[in-house]
Amino acid sequence: MDPHNVTADVETFTANAYLCPGGRPALVDVGASDGVVAAVTGHTDALEAVVITHQHGDHVAALEAVCEAFGPGLEVYAYADHPRRTERIDDGDRLEIGDESFEVVYTPGHADDHVAFVSETTLFSGDVVVHDDGAFVGGSFGRTDMPGQSRETLIESIERLLERLPEGVEHLYSGHGEVFHGDVRDVVETALERAKRREPKYPDE
Repeated sequence: MDPHNVTADVETFTANAYLCPGGRPALVDVGASDGVVAAVTGHTDALEAVVITHQHGDHVAALEAVCEAFGPGLEVYAYADHPRRTERIDDGDRLEIGDESFEVVYTPGHADDHVAFVSETTLFSGDVVVHDDGAFVGGSFGRTDMPGQSRETLIESIERLLERLPEGVEHLYSGHGEVFHGDVRDVVETALERAKRREPKYPDE
């Protein structure tokens, strides 16, 4: 599977949104770009599912437009309630994204409804772990200084993610920053170490 970041070229602030081709074409997050529908249809007209890591606006603002464009048959998976959600997902569930089967791992801290998706080769981490996102080089994590967020809970979530991460995972697609190919476990462990040192996500925290 070779996911394509359909928000990579936008100029406004958004999260990464990954179009996953294969037997079940799916979009992991939708971002907040007005052009996301055009970007998706430039690659496929057969989108079957949208899978949401969490419902912060930069990850889901374009959901309405995507649902309208791809019709009532589009399945929308999310942990928390949303008017467009068709399937609730929970920790330990499995779902098909593109050509692979993924396990849902509940990873709150940055957001109460945050989940990550792990297969034998690939991690869609949302904002629980990010890579080269401008705040840190290498493994980092979503901010935890806003109301309702918790660094302690985030640390527990990264630890849970490590416990559930297969040894063969070598592709990391995070909600912000760059795609990473290589030792994903090392990136996640680096993020955990930084989180435990209580390093601020941004200098003004």
